[in-house]
Amino acid sequence: MIARLRSIILRGRGLLRSLHMYYWPPGSNRRMDGFYGGLIGRDDLCFDIGAHAGNRTLCFLRLGARVVALEPQPDFQRLLRFLLTWRPAGDRERVTLLAEAVGREPGELELHLSEATPTVTSGSQRFIADTGAIRSFDIVRWNRSIIVPQTTVDGLIERYGMPDFVKIDIEGMEIDALLGLSRLPPLLSFEFLAGRIDGALECLERIDRLGRARFNLSQGESLAMLWPEWRTSADVRSWLESRRGEDFSGDIYARRDDDPA
Repeated sequence: MIARLRSIILRGRGLLRSLHMYYWPPGSNRRMDGFYGGLIGRDDLCFDIGAHAGNRTLCFLRLGARVVALEPQPDFQRLLRFLLTWRPAGDRERVTLLAEAVGREPGELELHLSEATPTVTSGSQRFIADTGAIRSFDIVRWNRSIIVPQTTVDGLIERYGMPDFVKIDIEGMEIDALLGLSRLPPLLSFEFLAGRIDGALECLERIDRLGRARFNLSQGESLAMLWPEWRTSADVRSWLESRRGEDFSGDIYARRDDDPA
């Protein structure tokens, strides 16, 4: 009974932590809409892989996009369903919620939960080991695990069609998701940690293998691109190497280059 009560308290604190992180301060929705409004348009299809507290999913819906949102953590799957009850009926018709992880092959995944800090819940043992050297992870404890169904990006494309944008934020499993993708969509993003850039470098290499692309990146939750123009993967690699070992995260964006020149 005591252990169960402790888990409930930890989960409640973790849920509030995520809500504060992604929805505070008031007015942040406008900044997010402005940023993503320059990347996606009405009726675009977006895959939100690692939807977590749903701020990106809700943003995409406000922009008029169609969304397939994947979040395997049960508490956050319930949160997403609750948040959507407050959205207009038209928004609810344009979103599909899936309680699935995404990896390199379909099946099942052991998901390691950090109930007090659920933003870093992960299915990657390598990620858990690597982040032990990052100071901001000192407070993190992965204290429970569950088995969840796992699909692939290719499997999602078979079910829902080629997306206009794929956002991947799955705590060290970004490369696994990309290995389960065989065709480069028009736009995708994946999270990186400056403290473990080898994972980001692997993702860049995979994207290079999938097709021609131009790149940009955004640090933390700045919702601003680092460069005014889109650059090569070599430029991103050089920048990552210059920040190796620092303690911050961000998102790298890859835009498919359809220009044959």
